[in-house]
Amino acid sequence: MTEASTTNSTQDEAAFNDDARRRVEELIEEEEGIHNRYAGMLAAFVTAAAVIMSLFHLYAAVEIVPAFRLRPIHVAFTLALVFLVFPAAKRFRHRLMWWDVIFALLTLAIAGYILYWGDLLGDRATIPTTLDQVVGVALILLILEANRRSSTWILPFIVALFLAYALFGPYLPEPWTHKGYEISRLTGALYMTLEGIFGVAIDVSSTLIILFTIFGAFLQYSGAGRFFLDFSFAAMGGKPSSSGRAVVMSSFLLGGPSGSGVATTVTIGAVAYPLLAKAGYGKEAAGGLLAAGGLGAIISPPVLGAAAFLIAEFLRISYLDVILMAAIPTLLFYLGIFIMVEIDARKFAMHAVKLEKHQRALDLAKRYWYHFISLVSIVFFMLLGYSPILSVFYATLVTALVSFLQSDSALIPYDWFRGRMPWIKGFWESGFIKALEGGSIGVLNVAATCASAGIIVGVVTLTGLGLKFSSIVLDYANSGAQSLASLWVMFGADRTPELLHAMKLLLTAFYTSLIVWIVGLAVPVTASYIICAVIAAPALIKLGVPDFAAHMFIFYYAVLSEVSPPTALSPFAAAAITGGGPYRTTLQCWKYCAPAFLVPFMFVLDPSGTGLLLGGSLKNLAQADWGAIALISVTAVIGILALAGGLQGWLLRRTNIPERWMLIVAGLALVYPTTTSDVIGISLVTLVLLMQKLRPEKSTAAA
Repeated sequence: MTEASTTNSTQDEAAFNDDARRRVEELIEEEEGIHNRYAGMLAAFVTAAAVIMSLFHLYAAVEIVPAFRLRPIHVAFTLALVFLVFPAAKRFRHRLMWWDVIFALLTLAIAGYILYWGDLLGDRATIPTTLDQVVGVALILLILEANRRSSTWILPFIVALFLAYALFGPYLPEPWTHKGYEISRLTGALYMTLEGIFGVAIDVSSTLIILFTIFGAFLQYSGAGRFFLDFSFAAMGGKPSSSGRAVVMSSFLLGGPSGSGVATTVTIGAVAYPLLAKAGYGKEAAGGLLAAGGLGAIISPPVLGAAAFLIAEFLRISYLDVILMAAIPTLLFYLGIFIMVEIDARKFAMHAVKLEKHQRALDLAKRYWYHFISLVSIVFFMLLGYSPILSVFYATLVTALVSFLQSDSALIPYDWFRGRMPWIKGFWESGFIKALEGGSIGVLNVAATCASAGIIVGVVTLTGLGLKFSSIVLDYANSGAQSLASLWVMFGADRTPELLHAMKLLLTAFYTSLIVWIVGLAVPVTASYIICAVIAAPALIKLGVPDFAAHMFIFYYAVLSEVSPPTALSPFAAAAITGGGPYRTTLQCWKYCAPAFLVPFMFVLDPSGTGLLLGGSLKNLAQADWGAIALISVTAVIGILALAGGLQGWLLRRTNIPERWMLIVAGLALVYPTTTSDVIGISLVTLVLLMQKLRPEKSTAAA
């Protein structure tokens, strides 16, 4: 490549990135709210408030701050900053309106009221005063408005429906009816105790989610994210599947510490799409691959998505146990995408793309090796016995310190220490301050969602909706199981209790996945997980599914809802980058994700399936049957390969229609972790391989 062509290519790529960035920002604003961008003293004030919020939570990580103080302060910081950062409407953008100030001050006043009364507020939760009720109603309204601004109106609408359910229970038809609760009872339950608004969701948000968000911001501003991206692209090259492989690898490395699907998609997409286009990917196919890779960030250790922290809290287990449970499913998820990429390269005769502008992977690793320390430091500190909170605190500290090993990654420029920069301004504009600010600003959307989800959890607990809902799901599953068993008997099977239980469990899992998917159409992953964990998980647990497997099943299907409109933010962001159609890009993302997303059924359909979750804890892992874990993992890999081949219509070569359906049936059979289904699945895959080996090349037929 000549120097002139390289320059022109760089200019074209820069112009493309600017245009793509503008489209992505517009799309994200539609989904996550419109950000204000201030200047002068107002911008400095918002930055200072965000920095103080981060510093406070870092302090709370190493010093004991009682929950009845930490959680209200966290909510106060969140709501106040939301009202300053997110305008009430697009036409008020970049302007601080008087009502924004009123809302922010009212939030601080409510927090002051809660902190003033402290434990005494909880003592009178059953008989709140009139002022208590007014404060409670005001707080709920402020939370709903904050959610409307920072995301969309859908979640506040759902919260309002739950509140209406609590208020008007006596007027509802069976089986939804209940005695109903007055405003005094609702406010007492929702904000005057460490339940409801200040319950599990805000507890996790104030102690873990924000710390991991700060950690991610430190990684970003220390250059670790860029290193993972460059390293992935440098490590791949010279083969038709290289560009696709690089997307998968960089999504895995960058997504792990990010925990954000859309952030990973956008970061990688701006760099990777030109390479994917050169390799022969269409706009929608490239966008689907980028979105699928980015989506994996939500299920990838060590950070995962915000909902993963809630799993640890709901189950009262270590966050390290959650990381452990996510390890094999994450590898299977990316393996599924990787297989689809390899099939793409052969099916569509992709072109090899040479990555001239990138250094060798070995050279990058030698120079920036310390970024890998940042990536694994959290797990290292957990293995040493530190709590997740202390682990992420020390990992953030390690990231900040190792950034100074190279001048171009230092969070505070070397020239600042040498006195070659203005002392105050240089520090204020450094990556260190930007990381602290970014950590707080980045958590606002999630924290506001957690506050709203707390209202939902409070209503579900108060009204007993979770038990009602589980009973309804089980009744439907039992009725369907009876019908399926009758049909099964027609084929010569015995109508045994074991058969009925298996059918009931299968249908309950299917109904649960459908419920999670429907809820996830309207709300983010964190909210859909919380809602379904309290209303749907009990049904699976009643049928004998271990609680950790039930929660991981719901978590994974909450993630799956992220590729379904209207909340398909990652595919839509990828489409904005590639210029493809949003809905066609979403369908392509479904194609890449489909094989791995059948894996969660293996968690719940048979006890052996929990081997993919490594027993659910380090304690169980020590007593695990590694032979069974290896077997279930191998069958999962073969099942993913079969499904990928069936969906793509290609295995060793292009499949004909019978081969394609045989692969799909084999994949579905291998998802059900029993000996019989495994034998059927492996036999079908073997048969297809033999058929393709024996069939002459020229006689292959299109599917």
